[in-house]
Amino acid sequence: MALVGANVAVAKLLAEDLSVPMIAGLRCLIACAVLWPLARVIDGPVVVPRDVRKNLFWQAAFGTVLYNAALLAGLRLTGALEAGLVLASLPAVIALGGWIFLREALAPRQWAAVALAAGGMGAIALARGGESQGSLLGGALVFAGVCGEAVYAVLARRVAGRVPVVTASLWMQVFSVALLVPFCLPFLGDVLALAHPRVAGLLMFHALTASVVCLLLWYAGLKRVEAGVAGIFTAFLPGTAAAVAIFALGEHATAVHAAGFGLLLGSVLLATWPRRR
Repeated sequence: MALVGANVAVAKLLAEDLSVPMIAGLRCLIACAVLWPLARVIDGPVVVPRDVRKNLFWQAAFGTVLYNAALLAGLRLTGALEAGLVLASLPAVIALGGWIFLREALAPRQWAAVALAAGGMGAIALARGGESQGSLLGGALVFAGVCGEAVYAVLARRVAGRVPVVTASLWMQVFSVALLVPFCLPFLGDVLALAHPRVAGLLMFHALTASVVCLLLWYAGLKRVEAGVAGIFTAFLPGTAAAVAIFALGEHATAVHAAGFGLLLGSVLLATWPRRR
């Protein structure tokens, strides 16, 4: 989760030199090159049923393509600090998506988490009227990415356990590349920017951590702790994103940002805290 948060700032830096489609497309292509041998070694030969492939296609469309495109486009208009805080609404949005699409009952504390997330988003919108570098459109685009990731999480529940994790991720990245190719073609000239070691290094870090290392760390952790406990650590996403934005990118936090962070952190904890047995 800390790496996911740090990647918000990395994505913002990349968006200064590369187009949104090329960042997403190259990231997925690099991930495919790494995940294919990993899937062979870790999972072995796996037959993926047709209905699971269809589900993975839509997971890629929403969780990889829409999420990355909306996040990267939003980061061109808003700061990494605010984008990271908006991403903290993800657990609450996932809970709401489960209620809408899967008819999952929401406990009172989950409704409270949704309310806190809405309050945190309102605080961020208020901060834009002051010293913030952000824009309403940028925040809206990042939130659209959150919604895409929430749809991915809801879809993932349909096929949970039917296909090994690394193999499922490989199929998702392959589908993502196929979806992104038409959007990348007009920006092929962007690859010249990769001649700069800084841009190439940031892209490699972004692709390997966000699409490979984070995945392996997360599921390795889930083997050792309960899912509810693991969920609490999603608080490191906005925390790390804010820290990197402030100390590495030089963005300035206001009191209203701090209030929004507090509300969103409360939302994360309420949405993910393990239930008492």
